[in-house]
Amino acid sequence: MTALRLDAISKGYTSGSTVIDRVSLDVAAGEIFALLGPSGSGKTTLVKMIAGFEEPDRGGIEIAGQSCLGQAPERRGAVLVFQDLLLFPHLSVTDNIGFGLKMRGMTPADRSAKVTEMIALLQLHGLGGRKPSELSGGQQQRVALARALAVSPDILLLDEPMSGLDQHLREEMGQTILDLQSRTGVTIILITHDQAEAATMADRIGVLREGRLEQVGPPRELYNRPASAAVAQFLGGRNFIPGQVRSGIFESGLGHLALPETSAGPTWSAAKGLLTIRPEAVRLAPAAGMPLHENCLSAQVTATRFTGTAVFVTTATEGQSLYVALSPQDAAGLQPGDAVKLHLPAAARWVVPNQA
Repeated sequence: MTALRLDAISKGYTSGSTVIDRVSLDVAAGEIFALLGPSGSGKTTLVKMIAGFEEPDRGGIEIAGQSCLGQAPERRGAVLVFQDLLLFPHLSVTDNIGFGLKMRGMTPADRSAKVTEMIALLQLHGLGGRKPSELSGGQQQRVALARALAVSPDILLLDEPMSGLDQHLREEMGQTILDLQSRTGVTIILITHDQAEAATMADRIGVLREGRLEQVGPPRELYNRPASAAVAQFLGGRNFIPGQVRSGIFESGLGHLALPETSAGPTWSAAKGLLTIRPEAVRLAPAAGMPLHENCLSAQVTATRFTGTAVFVTTATEGQSLYVALSPQDAAGLQPGDAVKLHLPAAARWVVPNQA
């Protein structure tokens, strides 16, 4: 069953510039869908239109198979948890959670039972009488989630739900959201600019750039088979080698490299493009420890950068920079000037259009 359908919706400013440009999307019931994009890409505007706080200039929005254009936010079945949470500072946790239920006319007894259920679900025991200012950032996030879920929405819209939290709390809140979805079955649309957050939480990701939905698919597909150089770059791709495809072979300054069948189909026959391979897919070995073959290139280390969990190694070969992400153990001892060999697994190579 489709929980949400967007049919070529567009939204523009009064100045004439476009915020959302003909976005179409289907989200399945019970799915966690991440809307991923840089600041200013239109993510928040898009979810505000789904929630009913803004209306599209063109196109349609359906929730649970019914058009919701023109409906008030509280009648749509989609609840938006804003990035700044918007908890009522003068109300207790209990009253914040029950606010939407009160506005819907639920009896005090039923409202109390539902609030108690939400406090248990979000692990807010003992905090019902506190005001938001007396809570930690993580606790405030949980109260906002409890208030949203209390009204039993069809769709839960989360706008940067982990922003402002430290790494430990981000991981904890991410797991909380996954647990909530598993227990309630609610459809979740997660708005984020964090690629790792989207990849670890979502069933599918949609990449939004300049108001356009550039690619939609499972996280692994987007990382390994990006539709464009822009998508690849936003998802951490750094290796882009210009060349031309001929009969399943990529011809470039690095030589002739065989491509996976899906990357070198008929549409790529004799076409110019960019060969991309993710830094973590490139393998590296000491120059003396690995014989050259068709998937290997001689290179020289030009720089290394330690990030804690990985070492990013910059190499130069045939006038081309190639970036490699290694574990600290595999990169131990590497220094600028070292001669190495780069192994580019054929299955990890991918060609995207050269739009330069």
